[in-house]
Amino acid sequence: MLLRRILSSWSGGVQRYASTSTTSHYDLVVIGGGSGGLACSKEAAALGKKVAVLDYVQPSTQGSSWGLGGTCVNVGCIPKKLMHQAALVGHQIKSAPHLGWNISGEVRHDWSALIGNVTSHVKSLNWGYRVQLKDKSVDYINAFGSFVDSHTVAAVDKKRNRREITADHFVIAVGGRPVYPDIEGAELGISSDDIFTLPTAPGRTLVIGASYVALECAGFLTGLGYDTSVMVRSICLRGFDQDMASLISEHMERDGTRFIRNSVPLKLERQGDLQIRVTWQVAEGDSAPSQHSEVFNTVLFATGRRVSTQSLGLEPLGVQLHPRSGKIMGSAQTPEQTAVPHISAIGDVLDGSPELTPVAIAAGKLLARRLYQGSSEQMDYKMVPTTVFTPIEYGCVGLSEEDAISEHGNDNVEVFHAYYTPLEFTITELDSKSCYIKLVCVKEGAEHRVIGFHFLGPNAGEVTQGFAASLRLGITYEQLSNCIGIHPTSAEEVVKLNITKRSGVDPTVSGC
Repeated sequence: MLLRRILSSWSGGVQRYASTSTTSHYDLVVIGGGSGGLACSKEAAALGKKVAVLDYVQPSTQGSSWGLGGTCVNVGCIPKKLMHQAALVGHQIKSAPHLGWNISGEVRHDWSALIGNVTSHVKSLNWGYRVQLKDKSVDYINAFGSFVDSHTVAAVDKKRNRREITADHFVIAVGGRPVYPDIEGAELGISSDDIFTLPTAPGRTLVIGASYVALECAGFLTGLGYDTSVMVRSICLRGFDQDMASLISEHMERDGTRFIRNSVPLKLERQGDLQIRVTWQVAEGDSAPSQHSEVFNTVLFATGRRVSTQSLGLEPLGVQLHPRSGKIMGSAQTPEQTAVPHISAIGDVLDGSPELTPVAIAAGKLLARRLYQGSSEQMDYKMVPTTVFTPIEYGCVGLSEEDAISEHGNDNVEVFHAYYTPLEFTITELDSKSCYIKLVCVKEGAEHRVIGFHFLGPNAGEVTQGFAASLRLGITYEQLSNCIGIHPTSAEEVVKLNITKRSGVDPTVSGC
């Protein structure tokens, strides 16, 4: 893998350093300056501990690099949401005449202007994090950290200066990086590490993968006016509710995104200065696989991520890594605790942890309080809400219908659902065919406890956040139905749900 080769070239084998020095001892050293690492370090410092944060970004295969803050701030949630918003504005411009706005002349999107503004905002956040660390008296060390022994890490900066740092406790919060397929010409493609700072417009783009990252990127690229295709090996949004996944891909197809299904890439070849020929294989039922090829300007790989644990020197210390994912294995009682008592892990790098920024932040704060405040509160990794920012947004918390049936049995699961039309989609003629709500419930006597919430529609994240609290408190369908809705909103359709999937009755909402 390309990423593995890059990391190996950085830390493997015999190294030559410009200089070597030692530094002072810390109570806590956090390796990784992403959301979780920063939260943990600041909390520990606020509790009076001497703390250092080691953070180093190995440039991507295309040379992309960034500042303090981790994936979410630099190449994830923040730039993604801004690009998504830019695409939504494009849809609003097209529908504006229905609301009386007279928009004359050609409306063009300026990729360079968007990238410039997004980059400026991200850099302001990078600077803000550095200021916060300074204000909390946390030492920020811009260097790659790896273990020398169980209480010592070597920190190597970009100038190859090396120093050793000792600490009583270490927290691993290094997150992960995109995975490139092991195919010919893979180095011609880019990833989510690169798309948000791409200096020139991507042009005709092929997104390879069907993860939420793939669909989000394809969605905003289509919305910004670029000819975009998505290559799907099997299913979209694996691990999410598949009713919702199907509705999302159908909506994206109606919106102009092309889906190349049952296909895997075989090779990429440079064709001219600005074009890449992609050859792929299509599995066609019982027939022999066939090969196809097309030319694109940009190929974006979004086939998954791998955690950055390979070069940290963890296994010789006794820290257990998952044999397939490379993630750090924690204990059953305290998931963040590794097999080495004074080494912990939080965030995406931890096996079993949802790969979400708020999860890492919460886990980091709780860990610091357990270490230095005597707290016993553990992180609860269940009922964690999230939102997929595809053109039709998808918010969810709890179990998918498939997982609920697998866990509780089909006869014990009841699904209440509805197709609805947001008021703002009516006279604007926006596509509401995929606006859908589903409550997954488990039968408990005469009541139905809600164990899964799924919402497709505008502002899905804002809607889901509120309902997530009620699911964590064990709300039942009956209690939810007794709530009074706010009219006219999309969220009120949740408390109005009254048709079960089992009944076979058309769940399309009509009227107010």
